[in-house]
Amino acid sequence: MGSTKILVFRLKEIIYTVLFIGLGVLLILLLVFMFSKKDKTIPTLEYVPGVYSSSVLLDNQPINVEVIVDRNHINSVKLIDLNTTTETLFPLLKEAMSNIETQLTGDATIATLEIKSEFKYTSALLLEAINGALSKASIEAVHK
Repeated sequence: MGSTKILVFRLKEIIYTVLFIGLGVLLILLLVFMFSKKDKTIPTLEYVPGVYSSSVLLDNQPINVEVIVDRNHINSVKLIDLNTTTETLFPLLKEAMSNIETQLTGDATIATLEIKSEFKYTSALLLEAINGALSKASIEAVHK
């Protein structure tokens, strides 16, 4: 026949065990919530709304680019005060800017632009000016 075993526990031991298990579970939950939030955040570009301009030199002629942004979107990109001589000497400027503006005012970013091969060098020059204007519009640059 089987003998019955009688186990005797002290109430203090039971309370301490339950408290340590509860603290362990609480610590694990806290760590899970702390580190899971960082994975869910998606970095977004944020600008101070306004009109920003930048210029680059092309054949010793300044090419001025104006960028209009709101909090997280580029609303407009255009050439301003373009000299007729420069426009005649570099006919691809307007076409390249139109191509860039169409993409940037849509859902593209500077990094995801698709540049046509015929506008490759002109677009690189214009993107330099656009990046200059966007760096002025960034939150870090404005709040320095």
